[in-house]
Amino acid sequence: MLDVVWTGEPDTEEIRRFLLAVREADGKPEDTGFAGGLHLLGRLEGELVAYAHLDTEGDSHGNQVAELFVHPSRRRSGHGRTLVKALVERAAGKPLRVWAHGDHPAAVHLAGTEGFRRARELLILHADVETADWPEPVTGEGITLRTFVPGQDEEAMVRVNARAFDWHPEQGALTADEVRATETEAWFDAGGFFLAERDGEVIGFHWTKVHEAVPGRFGGEPAGEVYVVGIDPDAQGGGLGKALTLAGLRYLRDRGLGQVILYVEGDNAPALAVYSKLGFTRYEVDVQYAR
Repeated sequence: MLDVVWTGEPDTEEIRRFLLAVREADGKPEDTGFAGGLHLLGRLEGELVAYAHLDTEGDSHGNQVAELFVHPSRRRSGHGRTLVKALVERAAGKPLRVWAHGDHPAAVHLAGTEGFRRARELLILHADVETADWPEPVTGEGITLRTFVPGQDEEAMVRVNARAFDWHPEQGALTADEVRATETEAWFDAGGFFLAERDGEVIGFHWTKVHEAVPGRFGGEPAGEVYVVGIDPDAQGGGLGKALTLAGLRYLRDRGLGQVILYVEGDNAPALAVYSKLGFTRYEVDVQYAR
C-alpha cells in the first residue's frame, strides 16, 4: 500500500532524481523541482514512486493548482488515484485545478471518475524553421522596436503585461521583481526580448526563450520559444502583435535553432489564427482539470 506524507520541506535531491526519471520517459516536466507550496510524497518500502506538488497560493482566480507524477516503472497500480484523493482532501473544499500534461487517456479517465471537469486547454504549437516564411516585421507609423534593457524596462514591461493579461490566471500577476529574478537565470537573453514603443512609451513586447535539448522532448533537439507576447489593449488591432512575433522568430532563426514552439490558450482563436499563418501547427496539449 502506498504510504503518502505531506511536507513543506522535502528532500529536493530525491524529488529531482524522481522527476528526471519521469522526464526521461515522458519528455516532461521541464523543471525538476517545485518551489514553495506543499509536497505530497508517495513511497513503497521507502522508495519514492509517486509525487505531487500543490501550489497553495494558487492562481489569480483563487484556484489551488497541483501537478502530480507517478514513476514510469510504477504506473497502472492506482498510485495516481491515491494522490488525487489526497489532493482533494487537502484542498478541503477550496477550488482545485490539476494539470494533466499531454492529455493522456489515463488522466482523462482518472479525472472523470474522481469528479473533475475539463476546464482549460493549453496548446503547444510547433514550427519548423526551415519551412517557415517569416518576413521582416512591419510596424505602424510612429512605432519602433528595440531590445529590453535590464535595470531600466522592468516596470514598463510589467505595466503592459498586466493590462494585456488581466484575464489570465498566471501571466497577469507577473511582478517586476519576478522579471528581475528571471534576469539572473542562465536562459535569460536581453537580445531576444523585444519592446515596441510609441512616443517613448512601451506598448508591447515579445519575450523569447531557448530550451536546451532534452531527451524525448521536441526530438531531443534545442528549441526556441515564443515565451510571451503582450500588447497593450489600446495598441491592439494594428498588426503590432504580428510584428513583434516576427522580430522574435527571426531572432531565434538567426541563432541557428531548427524549431520554435509556443504555448497558447486553446480558446484564443485570434492568436491561433495568427500563429497558423506563421507556420505553427498543433504539437501537444496540456489540460487543467477542475473540481
